[in-house]
Order: sequence, then structure tokens, then C-alpha cells
Amino acid sequence: MRNETALGLAEARGPWARVLRFVLYAALFMVFAGPLLALMVGAFTPTVDPTQFTLWPDRLSLDNLERAVDRNVLDYLLNSFLVVGGGLALQVLVSVFAGYALARKRFRGSAVVLVLVLATMMLPEEVLAVPLSVLLADLPLLHVSLVGSLVGMIVPVAAWGFSILVMTEFMKEIPKELEESARLDGAGEFRVFWQVVLPLCRPALGVIGIFGFTMIWDQYMLPLLVATDPAQYTLPLALRSLRSDDQVGIGVLLVGAFLAMLPSVLAFLALQRSFIRGLTSGAVKG
Repeated sequence: MRNETALGLAEARGPWARVLRFVLYAALFMVFAGPLLALMVGAFTPTVDPTQFTLWPDRLSLDNLERAVDRNVLDYLLNSFLVVGGGLALQVLVSVFAGYALARKRFRGSAVVLVLVLATMMLPEEVLAVPLSVLLADLPLLHVSLVGSLVGMIVPVAAWGFSILVMTEFMKEIPKELEESARLDGAGEFRVFWQVVLPLCRPALGVIGIFGFTMIWDQYMLPLLVATDPAQYTLPLALRSLRSDDQVGIGVLLVGAFLAMLPSVLAFLALQRSFIRGLTSGAVKG
């Protein structure tokens, strides 16, 4: 099966057509991957002038990484991993249970609940900043203040409207006959959920896993509201403080930006198969 393109390049034949395809693909690669490669090379190249980026370094060095370690960049990276690990685990848990209730159960007010979930996706973070800061300050969890701790960065991202909506719509496509057959075999509610519904939702789990990871990892406003000490900064927030420090060179910023980019890329590569299946699945057939 041939892959057609918007420019009709798949129908072109001959050496000139191959040259044209090579030039266009190389140009697209440079446009999208060029800045990332320049960032990676600059992070491990002694750089004095930020305008002198190159894809072919004269020599590689770990000097920038050593200076970044001295600036506690690895501590900020650890904070980011703790926040994204706890937040994503809670977010997936809330999404699968909320999606199961909204998709497979009938109860009064379910449509209203779904509308409220959608409404949370229409408000920008800047609008929610003030009420969220007041709520975090006045609502301690288990006698632990949410302001000034990593817990305060994890709890607000435990529920995300996008993840709940994806799981709800995906679970609606699961044939009810599978669930009824399991019940006839004596399966209880939790067993039906755990052994029948949830295994069929792996593509959707890949989608919410990647998007949830990226959303939490790139959080800037929430750590800014919660953190009261530089030791509590996540990596995106720490990059701002490093940039405002005149004693920090461009090399340290490049290392920090590279470390901030790398986990998202690795997460996508790890979950890309489930991610693609989740985007292309129109229905689940039993």
C-alpha cells in the first residue's frame, strides 16, 4: 500500500523526483530537528557567544554539565521527577475511574458532570492562579501545608479534564457484550473493570500518559504559586531563576534546557506505540 502525500511526491518518478524528495525531507528535518540538535550540541560545547550555535562542534566538553551540577540543576530535575511521578500516577488513577463511571454507568446528573469536566479545560491557568493560590493556602491536606511543599504541586494535577474525557470516550466504544459475558461468568464489578475494561484501554492509557506527562512536566504557574524556597523549584521554574542570574553562563542554561526536553522525548518514545494506536482507534471491536 502506497503512502500518498499532500504534494503528490509519491506519484513522481525518475531521478529528479528522488532528488526533490530528498531536498524537501532534509529541509523539513532541519526545520523541526535542527533547533533540538543545536540545543543538544550547545549543551556539551564550550559556548561563549549564544549566537554561535552549530551542529558540528569543534570539540565536546562536560564543563557546562559540571557547572550546572554546581548550580543544583540535578536537584531541580529530581523535584520535577517527583512531581510528575506522583501527579501522573494520581491523574491516571482518577481518569480511569472517572471515565469508567461516566462511560459505563448510568446515574442522574452524569451529563452535568461531563459538562463541568469540559468547562475546566476552557479556563487558562492565569485565570485560575488567584483562586488556586487561595485554595492551596487555606486547605491543608493531612495536616501538611500544600504551600511550600511538593505535595502542593502534585494534588492540583491529580484530575485533568482532557484525560478524563479521553478515557470516557474510549470506554464508551467497548462493546457491552464483553461486560455482560463476564458478569454471567460470575465476575464482580471490580473484576469486570480490572480484567475486561481496563486491558482494552491500553491505547487510551498511552495517550493520557504522554499528554499528562508533558502537561505536568511543563508546569510553570503551579510551582511558581507553591514554591516558597529555591530548593522546591522544579526544572522549568529553576530555568527562569538561572536566566536572571548574571553569573550563570549560556552553557548552564543550555544544559538545563536539554535536561528539561529529554524526559518528554523519552516518554514519547516509550509510549509511542500505544499513543499512535490510541489516536487511530475509532472503535474497539470484541
